[in-house]
Amino acid sequence: MSALSWGICSAGKISHDFTVALKTLPAEDHQVVAVAARNLEDAEEFSRKHNISKAYGGYEELARDPDIGQCPSVRGFSYIGEVKMVRADFGVPLLNVPRSVQKELGGGALLDLGIYCLQFINMVYNGEKPESIQASGICLETGVDETVAVNLKYSENRLATFTCSAGVQLHNDAIIGGTKGTIQVPSPMWCPTSLVVNGKETQYPVPEPYLRLNFTNSTGMRYEAEEVRQCLLKGLKESPVMSHSDSLLLIELEDEIHRQVGVVHSQDCQ
Repeated sequence: MSALSWGICSAGKISHDFTVALKTLPAEDHQVVAVAARNLEDAEEFSRKHNISKAYGGYEELARDPDIGQCPSVRGFSYIGEVKMVRADFGVPLLNVPRSVQKELGGGALLDLGIYCLQFINMVYNGEKPESIQASGICLETGVDETVAVNLKYSENRLATFTCSAGVQLHNDAIIGGTKGTIQVPSPMWCPTSLVVNGKETQYPVPEPYLRLNFTNSTGMRYEAEEVRQCLLKGLKESPVMSHSDSLLLIELEDEIHRQVGVVHSQDCQ
């Protein structure tokens, strides 16, 4: 298989970091060939910064590009026995960031931050749907959630809990509790470079970037890119690591949490 040709959807901060992460992988395996943004000038600036040959002022143009192979749109516990409890927290003061507080921009703590906690829990419990969800939260005048606390109950008396907040700083770590021990995921739990298993820490460093990153440890997104390539090599249309059913379950859980907290989007009635 020749190099996988990537098209970057949007010229934002995460797209920047993802492109930097891609370039930590072998050039014969991954090539960024185009970028698209709502504004052509933004796409052109992004393309100059990352030495990308094509820039589009719309996403449909990117989707029609015949040279694009993939668009990213920019996301065993034997040592601890049977898992009984999972906890995760993600809180960062973001009330001064428009995209975090405006409903029309997809704002709110759950969509922006809580999804990382929810996906972590879903990964630990292997994509199982919880039996019940209890959520409470505080909403802003804009109609989005500022802080949300969620308890989830799974089969066989297993629990999970997470808190996300766009208003306050939290510890931003995670714990997996089992009948024989614990796994601690230190901050930042959404992109960690170490794990502490029963008190013993192991480091998992990520490659150094060639450009300054917007977010912590973003070169770790190289693993997502390589997973896409491996799936294509095997003729797979979805990743067994993060399946379509996993994505649909996360959306379903977010919708239920929003319902309980009182966040309503115009799309909910469509």
